[in-house]
Amino acid sequence: MRVILFFSIIFMSVFVHAQEQKTPSVTDLKVGLVLSGGGAKGLAHIGVIKVLDSLGVRVDYVAGTSMGAIVGSLYASGYTGIEIDSIFKTINFDNIIIDNIPREAKTFYERENSERYALTLPFDGFKLRLPTALSRGQNTFNLLSELTLHVKNTTDFSKLPIPFFCMTTDMETGKAVQLERGNLAQSVMASGALPTLFQPVYMDDNVYIDGGVVNNYPLGEMKAKGMDIIIGVDVQDGLSKSKDLKSATEILYQIQNYKTLSDMVKKIEATDIYITPDIKNFNVISFDQGAEIIENGALAAKKHLSELEDLARKQHAKRKEMPPIKHLDSISINGIQIHGNDTYSRAYILGKLKLKSNTRVSYIDFSDGVNNLIATNNFDSFTYDLRPSKNKHGFDLITNIKESTKKTALKLALHYDDLYKSAALVNITTKRLLTNNDVMSFDLILGDNLRYNFEYYIDKGFYWSIGLRSRYNQFNKNVAADILLREADPGINKIDTELKDFTNQFYIQTQFLSDMALSLGAEHKYLKISSETIIETPESSESTFENRNYFSGFAKMNYDSYDNKYFPKNGFYFNGDFHLYFYASESDTDFDQFSIAKADLGYAFKISNKFSASILSEGGFSIGSNESPFLNFAIGGYGGNLINNIKSFYGYDWLSVSGDGFVKTTFKIDYEFSKKHHLIAAANFANIEDNLFTSGEWLTSPDYTGYALGYGWDSFLGPIEATYSYSPETKQSVWFFNIGFWF
Repeated sequence: MRVILFFSIIFMSVFVHAQEQKTPSVTDLKVGLVLSGGGAKGLAHIGVIKVLDSLGVRVDYVAGTSMGAIVGSLYASGYTGIEIDSIFKTINFDNIIIDNIPREAKTFYERENSERYALTLPFDGFKLRLPTALSRGQNTFNLLSELTLHVKNTTDFSKLPIPFFCMTTDMETGKAVQLERGNLAQSVMASGALPTLFQPVYMDDNVYIDGGVVNNYPLGEMKAKGMDIIIGVDVQDGLSKSKDLKSATEILYQIQNYKTLSDMVKKIEATDIYITPDIKNFNVISFDQGAEIIENGALAAKKHLSELEDLARKQHAKRKEMPPIKHLDSISINGIQIHGNDTYSRAYILGKLKLKSNTRVSYIDFSDGVNNLIATNNFDSFTYDLRPSKNKHGFDLITNIKESTKKTALKLALHYDDLYKSAALVNITTKRLLTNNDVMSFDLILGDNLRYNFEYYIDKGFYWSIGLRSRYNQFNKNVAADILLREADPGINKIDTELKDFTNQFYIQTQFLSDMALSLGAEHKYLKISSETIIETPESSESTFENRNYFSGFAKMNYDSYDNKYFPKNGFYFNGDFHLYFYASESDTDFDQFSIAKADLGYAFKISNKFSASILSEGGFSIGSNESPFLNFAIGGYGGNLINNIKSFYGYDWLSVSGDGFVKTTFKIDYEFSKKHHLIAAANFANIEDNLFTSGEWLTSPDYTGYALGYGWDSFLGPIEATYSYSPETKQSVWFFNIGFWF
């Protein structure tokens, strides 16, 4: 009997042990979290993670594809769901998606280019091509690099606070690739490089695109990690109706879904807790509805509340509390390695980055330097890794550059205003024409007034750059008679006038700061002003008021930190110009040299999230005997890119009042009642006449005033504005309209 009892005990022990091997221990359930791709719909993952955190569910492994990889990588690197939610609330997704480089990062030349053209297309080899993607993804990479800087020491993703991997697709083979090592930010970028939206990512001689093309829900790969329970969050849509496919991105996502949705049938069955947020009313770029999408993720997770609570109770060990993640204000950069540069020298790249070895730099300045480099448009991609230095405190900066092979671009724009009327701009821009750092640009402006702009510029960054500029402008306008005629007939108020201006400049320019530039140069100007309204001689069909060549030297100082050229919300602006005219051709009398000095000073500031204000003060005067009243200051009209000394002034039509000296102040209140839609109220005051500053009239109350109320839309074509203005002196109102960038 004792023998039987002994063997019974042995048998029961073996049986219980075997059962324990088959049944997961309730104290050690390993949980894997799988997050699918889905563009903006993937923001729902954040809501799910917030619920998991609140219930105390310990996640032991995270896997993601595309947006699932982005959210998952942040969670794996130590952020909580609430922290990730806070991060995404501060992101301007428009800047992320279109890769909008901050204005202050661009040189003055690059600013002029980006604020003039509505469409840019590669045009190499006289073959027109479409861009490879809407965005290079540089802003996304910069953001992810900053957010994951605290885990830069970890190149093995299984060693992150929560082990992690993500899926991408090899563009050449079409095979799914599981990324588990390397640069975390770059790996996540490779997983989320949705074709047409982001350009492919180059890593280790391979080219990767969005992982969702092949594997948008890496369930099998997660099971291979030995997880006991898998929570899956699926933000993939069913197939859309054709009427709902309104963009190239949505059409491509639909094509991608053909395969992924058929694969999902078995994957859903194999997922222990399958969470499907309600995202049917959103698309892959609905980032402006992010708060609602996140909330829908939380609601979907709460539908599985009992399962998740039961899971949390069965996990004996809880997730380790992570110390608050400290974002570094500055970093020490010891060594700098640059890989991939061929055309552009190391010195050029470091000059744009504003970096030197063995220096400490603020992270803001480091990011600004990256933006400076990207703003040149000489590079298709710029990725970097901050690796901890050996035997030193700080980092070694390892950069990988892919130089752009596109030298030539075709650029297009449309415009209408009350002075130049309708215009279509066709531009050819080519780089590296004579040197590695040069750019040549030619604008042909077709429409009611034929014009052109030509510029050749050798960009040496913060050293002295060299430029050549040629410009031809013409327009017809009724001009105040006393501007054109020294002794105007009292019965003639305005004269229909044609102005032609042909200007050529050679200059050198240096950029002290990102926002400040000094230019010195020489200028030739041919100016012709004529009219068929007044006939001076029987031999001529027109009256000619001006027909001379002028030669001058000039100096300019520019400072511009406005965040937006047309609708600034903050920043300073200064433009100082001094011209010394030392010779004029075909003068009836001996020419006496004269000078013209002028300056503009502006300041914009935010009052609240919706309201901003700006003030612009302008002034100018002539020194010496100015023989040409057509180089005097003239106020009236509204517009940008005005030539010579023509100045905008609300309440008066173009070229209404003239003098060799003027002062003017403009106040504006801007109410952005909807995104990029503005209501603007403005008032301007001026004094203008000959000898204004010697007579002291510039200090008296203003002789000319005007008020305006307008609507503006900051569209992809440029500003579209309709402005109503009124002047108490004339008791007349004037409407101003313009469409598109000024050129």
